[in-house]
Amino acid sequence: MVDAAQTLGNSAFERMKAMILDGTLEPGTLLREKKFADRLGVSRTPVREAIGQLISQGLATRSEGGAPVVSSVSLSDIMEILHARSLLECETAKKAATSGKTMEELLSLRAQIVEFLEGERPDSRAHSAVDSHLHLEIARLAGSKLLIALIEGLKVKTSMFDQGYIPDRFEPGCHEHLTLIDAIVAGSPDAAAAAMKEHLLNVRKAIISHIHHPF
Repeated sequence: MVDAAQTLGNSAFERMKAMILDGTLEPGTLLREKKFADRLGVSRTPVREAIGQLISQGLATRSEGGAPVVSSVSLSDIMEILHARSLLECETAKKAATSGKTMEELLSLRAQIVEFLEGERPDSRAHSAVDSHLHLEIARLAGSKLLIALIEGLKVKTSMFDQGYIPDRFEPGCHEHLTLIDAIVAGSPDAAAAAMKEHLLNVRKAIISHIHHPF
């Protein structure tokens, strides 16, 4: 049975995490327990637990004075993160393509991406959720819990940088994801690895381009 306090702590964590990832809480924002307890409608204890989780995931850090603040991700950080993701996720895509597991969830995600392209454009949160789900599903198909944990952590840090830095990659990213899914479903490990590498390389190029040409 899940403890009620633990449930409140997890809920507070997810809500604060979402605010960091969508840019509501900018890097350097001071995370005061009382302020967020009032904002979330909970006591200070769940907020304290949530802040601890945010720090453990690298979404928040302690300032020199010891106060918790929202973390920032530098350009050099994101370049290292994307390099690490490329090494991990290209191999993961290869393994997923030869896993022999059912691709039902992957095909469901494909249908959602097609719907995004053909229908009304989703909000950033819905699109981000599908994007994260896809990368983690590929890791799940590869059969490694460690890979899932590593990729999830790196993906979160990429999302932190995304706010206000990466230009609109909605349509290109969707098409890259479709190419990646199709290669995995077809059981083509080399094509899957190549599609993943191209996708992450394009993210990297977009970041660098925007840094040099912000407007």
